[in-house]
Amino acid sequence: MARKSARERMTNEINAGAMADIAFLLLIFFLVTTTIVEDRGILVRLPPWSDDPPEIEQLNERNVFSILVNAQDQLLVRGEPANIDDLRERAKEFILNPERRSDLSESPDKAIISLKNDRGTSYEMYLEVYNEIMGAYNELRDEAARASFGSSYEDLDINQRSEIRTQIPMILSEAEPTDFGEEG
Repeated sequence: MARKSARERMTNEINAGAMADIAFLLLIFFLVTTTIVEDRGILVRLPPWSDDPPEIEQLNERNVFSILVNAQDQLLVRGEPANIDDLRERAKEFILNPERRSDLSESPDKAIISLKNDRGTSYEMYLEVYNEIMGAYNELRDEAARASFGSSYEDLDINQRSEIRTQIPMILSEAEPTDFGEEG
């Protein structure tokens, strides 16, 4: 048998047996110490599920504030082209109807906001429209709270908030989106 030289006996190996243990420990460390940010969506209470068909109710067209958003992110409010910057004020005027106009809602508790999108509508535009509608209701409720209780809506107790929500309920109807480019 031939003897191996010293040079042949030296190998360039690194013992990697502990590498898997170290990698596993690092993985556990990062999983334990990392905080996962939770995305918050739009908080909407959905109606309960029912297999029965919904009752068809005749709505007074006067009480419906219809908003259509097409695939090009353009607004059509109550049949007229509109700008997102004017939406909040128009919605507030529609809901309260301070001048008692015959083309606006009869009262805040009968006002219905109807929102319909196109499948091509951008998510950013949908959120902008939704935020403007929510902003209109928040401002109206805050104004009513200040008039009734002398405090902002956020500072009221549960019973007072409930009273304000009864005066100005948020009735939002979201229709099924239409296919891309199909308005109506």
